[in-house]
Amino acid sequence: MTDHEDPGAPYGGQVIGLLLAAGGGRRLGGRPKALLEHHGRPLVEHAVQALRAGGCTRVHVVLGAGADDVRARAALDGCVLVDNPAWEQGMGSSLRAGLGSLAGTDAEAALVCLVDQPGIGAEAVARVRAAYRDGTSLVSAAYDGVRGHPVLFGAAHWADIAATATGDRGARAYLKDHAREIALVECGDVARPYDIDTPADLRHLA
Repeated sequence: MTDHEDPGAPYGGQVIGLLLAAGGGRRLGGRPKALLEHHGRPLVEHAVQALRAGGCTRVHVVLGAGADDVRARAALDGCVLVDNPAWEQGMGSSLRAGLGSLAGTDAEAALVCLVDQPGIGAEAVARVRAAYRDGTSLVSAAYDGVRGHPVLFGAAHWADIAATATGDRGARAYLKDHAREIALVECGDVARPYDIDTPADLRHLA
């Protein structure tokens, strides 16, 4: 099921922000990652703001763990909310759901962010988005030359990515197979690519 808060609104540009926010925080005691607080707001709000401030005027948010609570507690006005009932199968299922939600839109690329990486903000999003050329683009942020998020997938790649996205590996296998096609954009000077996965990682949240 997909909620279109404003179905009549035009898509503002070909690059659509895709936020994967379905994780259940198993190693965090089962707390949905989307609702972890950072500077007084849920992580999902921070990530949506980063995508918008980085140039993605439309944002699709994939929800899973605690989806009803996220809808009730987070300010996600204007976002397209995508339910992933298979979220426990891992990030791959959320990526498939998110790409599937773009069918029938005028999107030519999806710029993918993860909700549990609050150290990645609008500056990194803007750099990756600026490297978009057309529907065949493959772009990734890099940190000291190592590929990370955000990642931009041109529409020409979506079907093959969805076919190979399994478990928690997401698009890693596809990106490995197409490494020579990826435009790497260094973001180490403007972002920190840590994940919020364990109780120790909560030190990054304020």
